Amino acid sequence: MAKAEKKRSIFTRIRNYFIAGVVVLIPIGMTIYLTLFLVSISSKILPKEINPNHYLPYNIPGVEIVTSIILITLIGWLSLSFIGKKMLDIFNNILKRIPILRTFYSAIVQMTETFTKTDKSQKNVVLVEYPRKGTWAVGFATKENFGEMSNKTKKNLINVFVPTTPNPTSGFLLMFPKDEVIYLDLTFEEASKFIISAGTSNPN
Repeated sequence: MAKAEKKRSIFTRIRNYFIAGVVVLIPIGMTIYLTLFLVSISSKILPKEINPNHYLPYNIPGVEIVTSIILITLIGWLSLSFIGKKMLDIFNNILKRIPILRTFYSAIVQMTETFTKTDKSQKNVVLVEYPRKGTWAVGFATKENFGEMSNKTKKNLINVFVPTTPNPTSGFLLMFPKDEVIYLDLTFEEASKFIISAGTSNPN
């Protein structure tokens, strides 16, 4: 009996060690995987003329990401200057005149502005009952719907993007009556962290 208890204790200890190892390795593995994925993507997107690895005798992993961050920051700084704003206006006007591109460009601009706005008084993180009553999902209210859908349903609808877990870049566009949407005191970053972590990171 004592031997059986001892064997069970050893087995339990080994099982706990294994579970602890999995818990430790999953976030490390996912972080490494995402890092390598970003490195491979950035090395393909970044033109070789501005890629430091093109001029170095050997490749330095991750230098493309650093270069991309610097370039994006410089573009952001330039876009806030007087000359940059004028150039951006000209570029926007050109794109908005091209029949097919203007549809995609305008939609992307609106989506980006919605998810990156810093005005805390304009809340867009919401709680909705989905996919059935009594089950709740976190989503992002993108815009109040004044179009054909609201006219046909005779209701004030809110467009809500409900992302999937753990990949929030995919999801569902749903339309809820305004009185069924609960606005949360959460930032976009807090809600995204909650979604990516599959609910293990509770927002404050």
